[in-house]
Amino acid sequence: MSDGKKWYVVRAISGQENKVKTYIESDVEHAGLTDMMGQVLVPTEKVYQIRNGKKVYKERNYYPGYIMVETVLTGEMIHTIKNVPGVIGFLGETKGGDPVPLRTSEVNRMLGKFDELAETAEQINIPFVVGESVKVIDGPFRDFSGTIEKINEEKRKLEVMVKIFGRKTPLELSFMQVEKES
Repeated sequence: MSDGKKWYVVRAISGQENKVKTYIESDVEHAGLTDMMGQVLVPTEKVYQIRNGKKVYKERNYYPGYIMVETVLTGEMIHTIKNVPGVIGFLGETKGGDPVPLRTSEVNRMLGKFDELAETAEQINIPFVVGESVKVIDGPFRDFSGTIEKINEEKRKLEVMVKIFGRKTPLELSFMQVEKES
């Protein structure tokens, strides 16, 4: 960061962050400002979902609607980035005010989190809480509904109380075998 580049947050249309990132990089290149541009990042995390009984990995934006840009912010650079399709503007203290660079501590925390997310793709947070209603989506008790009684984080298992033939019965199920009831 000794070359005068600072990190700024650009607001973009949610769901189009990767497209906007590509536009920013190409527009900066066309404007001949590549020496003033550092990295353009869309912080994402890998999460997995169950689709048709299979584990499917998906990248999910960690900060939906935001892109991190490392740049030397001159008037020309501000103008170039603001005119990119899908860009709403820079994150600043006041609406329509000057872009405010991120503090070094914020950048380190965000980039540290970004690296951590890249390394720990398998480590997914526990999406369930005790007392929550869930529906069994896999196994012999498919389509039964129940309530979570216990969560075993190490084994990634849940104890779900399900009504079978009018009786409450505890089932031990993996996180993959249930989904939240909507």
